[in-house]
Amino acid sequence: MVEEVGEMNVVQVVTDNASNYVKAGKLLEAKRPHLFWTPCAAHCLDLMLEDIGKVQAVKDAMKKCMFVNAYIYCRVPLVNMMRRFTNQRNLHRPAVTRFATSFITMSQFHLQQANLKKMVTSEEWNKSKWPKEAGARKMKQYILQEGFWRNVAYALKLTCPLVKVLRMVDGEKKPAMGYIYAAMDRAKETIAKSFKWKKEKYEKVFEMIDNRWNCQLHQPLHAAGYFLNPAVHYAHTVDVCCEEVETGLYNCITRLVREPAVQDKIMVELEVFKNASGLFGLPMAIRQREMKSPADWWSTYGSSAPNLRDFAVKVLSLTCSATGCERNWGVFQLLHTKRRNRLAQGRLNDMVFVKYNRALQRRMRRNDAKDPILLDEIDDSNEWLMGKMDGNSSNDEDDDFVHDDEDLTWSVVSEAVGAEEPSYTTRGAKPAKDNKGKGKATPSTQSKRYGPSFSHLELVDEDDDVEGELEKDASFWKDLELEYEESGSESE
Repeated sequence: MVEEVGEMNVVQVVTDNASNYVKAGKLLEAKRPHLFWTPCAAHCLDLMLEDIGKVQAVKDAMKKCMFVNAYIYCRVPLVNMMRRFTNQRNLHRPAVTRFATSFITMSQFHLQQANLKKMVTSEEWNKSKWPKEAGARKMKQYILQEGFWRNVAYALKLTCPLVKVLRMVDGEKKPAMGYIYAAMDRAKETIAKSFKWKKEKYEKVFEMIDNRWNCQLHQPLHAAGYFLNPAVHYAHTVDVCCEEVETGLYNCITRLVREPAVQDKIMVELEVFKNASGLFGLPMAIRQREMKSPADWWSTYGSSAPNLRDFAVKVLSLTCSATGCERNWGVFQLLHTKRRNRLAQGRLNDMVFVKYNRALQRRMRRNDAKDPILLDEIDDSNEWLMGKMDGNSSNDEDDDFVHDDEDLTWSVVSEAVGAEEPSYTTRGAKPAKDNKGKGKATPSTQSKRYGPSFSHLELVDEDDDVEGELEKDASFWKDLELEYEESGSESE
């Protein structure tokens, strides 16, 4: 492929993170000293989600969500009933990857928690045939279990920020190379904040994230993109101008710029960029640091450093993900059926090319009105979960009223119908409090790099109505957080 395109025209090759691709990538870099092999960021993030999915509390929540989801969607009358109670909203939401789909579907469960409880305790449910079926009774038991919803909230606190980053790197409208560093740090900060900085609840997961990040996703091109992103560079100079980031930048300059004379000019022009001299210091250039994409910003205002501008545009225009190629292979497998497998290879390739590019064209047109990069979304994603999972189901702050004008709570309903899981204790021992989700691990070693308040990240494959619903619920969850803190201080 490199020979066909020409090595001069290739900056990086992005592949899956499987061991065979890693070996091939290292061989490619050894043979081609002026290009980079980069692991797919989307696949790396998906592996992080897979690792988190093995945590027992998360695994239990996912298993029960899958059972409820499958039971409902295999029965059309039950689907219709569910949609009447959820205002025509679905529970299952396809996403970029398998594990992202699992956690986004789980977020829909959390969003529709009250409606699902109302459904299984409604008169319509009681008069239907479902209470007579064992599977429906099991589903009702899960929905009314407060422990189940605590585990769902715990899982979403750990994964929602990572899913946001996954959507960002999978975007096809604007490259995410200049944002991946800041996005990962913002995601980890958001996870810690959602647990009120109680390290025992997230340190084990941070170990999982750092293991994947350090061995797969921590690449020189990501560091160079982070340094050259004007929105990050000028807002957080101390974080950007560190040894780790600058080492990646210099490695990229050495590898991608062949002529030593041009390398020297770039090093001189770096000072112009750092000091915001020339066109970089224009009021319009300063205002548009966060308004324009990094590559466009450099193309517009980089004339004061022409050699650095060409290098920056080359780096900041790169993708972080190979999922587009995976979709291409999916189309190939779709077309390469028994009926079509006698086609000549050239004809088959043409069919794949036409079908995939038509799908790509439709996707690009659908997103024309949307601007794709917004790191604040990573932080906001957990706002509606604040205050959950910090106590057990007996706490008032985690207990919602069945009806606004009555004192009946869902925990009372859960206890009355026997939905809670039994507690097994030895004689003379007091029932232990629910400690699901707690874990001990060594502190995260990754240094913190903060991104600015971007307003440009669009969530790929996300419906606007669902996002709007989450935004409307934000004030409710803020109030819940305050209520939780007040009740916690009283108990102390």
